Amino acid sequence: MTAPYQRSRRAIAIPLGMATATALAFLPNVTASAAEAPQQVAAADATSLSYVVNVRPGHGTSASVKKAIAEAGGTIVTSYDQIGVIVVHSSNADFAKTIRGVRGVESAGNTRNAPLPAQSTTDVGTPKALTAQQEEVASAEAVDGQDPLEPLQWDLPAIKADKAHEKTLGSSKVTVAVIDTGVDDTHPDIAPNFDRDASVNCVSGKPDTADGAWRPTAAESPHGTHVAGEIAGAKNGVGITGVAPGVKVAGIKVATTAGYFYTEAVVCGFVWAAEHGVDVTNNSYYTDPWYFNCKDDPDQKALVDAITRASQYAEKKGAVNVAAAGNESYDLAADTITDPVSPNDGTPSDRVIDPSKCFDIPTQLPGVVTVAATGAKGIKSSFSNYGLGVIDIAAPGGDSTRYQTPAPPATSGLILGPLPGGKWGYMAGTSMATPHVAGVAALIKSTHPHAPAALVKALLYAEADATPCTDPYDIDSDGKVDAVCEGPKNYNGFYGWGTADALDAVTK
Repeated sequence: MTAPYQRSRRAIAIPLGMATATALAFLPNVTASAAEAPQQVAAADATSLSYVVNVRPGHGTSASVKKAIAEAGGTIVTSYDQIGVIVVHSSNADFAKTIRGVRGVESAGNTRNAPLPAQSTTDVGTPKALTAQQEEVASAEAVDGQDPLEPLQWDLPAIKADKAHEKTLGSSKVTVAVIDTGVDDTHPDIAPNFDRDASVNCVSGKPDTADGAWRPTAAESPHGTHVAGEIAGAKNGVGITGVAPGVKVAGIKVATTAGYFYTEAVVCGFVWAAEHGVDVTNNSYYTDPWYFNCKDDPDQKALVDAITRASQYAEKKGAVNVAAAGNESYDLAADTITDPVSPNDGTPSDRVIDPSKCFDIPTQLPGVVTVAATGAKGIKSSFSNYGLGVIDIAAPGGDSTRYQTPAPPATSGLILGPLPGGKWGYMAGTSMATPHVAGVAALIKSTHPHAPAALVKALLYAEADATPCTDPYDIDSDGKVDAVCEGPKNYNGFYGWGTADALDAVTK
């Protein structure tokens, strides 16, 4: 990790004095835990890098391109002929430059700066375990029909998910894929709804279908498990309740042990989802190592090309792709943004970029639903990125309790969800907002099972609750404006088309 910035759309680091991520180690008579599966990363020479080579889709890799790759010192890991993306490893520092000059190659670039494989690291703000006797848990008295910890989930009524559940929990024929750090499918809130056939490990860029390969190890981030539970945590008398507790959820693991989301893994994830009947993909990350990928740089252009092809292929096959807007409080519609973190696996510098030409991927790709975060008071979270014409919709992602305090019995302004090993905990970020929208999209698909992706997105926006700009936006009440929202009530830079509405998703 390039301190103090985050690589991914995981939980944000809550500053000292604010609410911190907290785990609830509370599950009587259950001892489920995540399997210690080895990290699936392709073996490679210490100086070897990974590349994507983009060619014309649908025709297979030509013999001449294959020959050129070999002659340039490359080894093909896998080819996605349906979208024309080839994953290659090479220790030749000039591989991309050489291969870009080959007839039939449309773009090519290295996906990382760090040699294969990446080193391990730990998350910022490791959850702190609580016991069943903790005061907050004791005060969470569930009423009939509620799971035990549901009273602490202020985010469900914020999008009317509690009312939606009175109508339907969603269809088991709908699957949401969590493209993320891995999912602990042994967790009691996830196991009942887990879709094993749609789950896979894509870390190397090539699908690994070994049983449990999609799970995080004990040393890895709990992020994907939390996200999966927010979407489809079962309504089973245990723990929390998901936004769509009747749909299926799959785990597509794309993050390295160190938490990097590299292009070849993300491409693999989208293609796998496309070909395994996935209805919605949740993407709570940005693709490393560049926060923004500028198309005037040939390497970065290749990454944009590859993931654009993969995400559009998934949508063509029926998947709605939902992605997090980011946690840096950037105005993504600004003329310029200073990016201090890229490349995050090399030597970053303060790059000044134009976000209309340099893209946060997959968030800013065509067709992707871009999600901003709100807190317990329903206004933009202090950290959430924003921008008129970029943000499509908003949903609860949590915020410091100091800024937005929920109504009792909830006491934390963060989002409660499962953690590996049969635990629960609080996290915050646009990472947590995105699964709320993915869950609502799954409810729409459940209500309209034959709707194509474009119609599901149209309904998602049409059914959102119009949310006017927060003006002035002074989240810390220090008398200074912290962000400027542009646009009318029904479409603006903070909330897009509005706040996601789960009740309308199942009634309209």
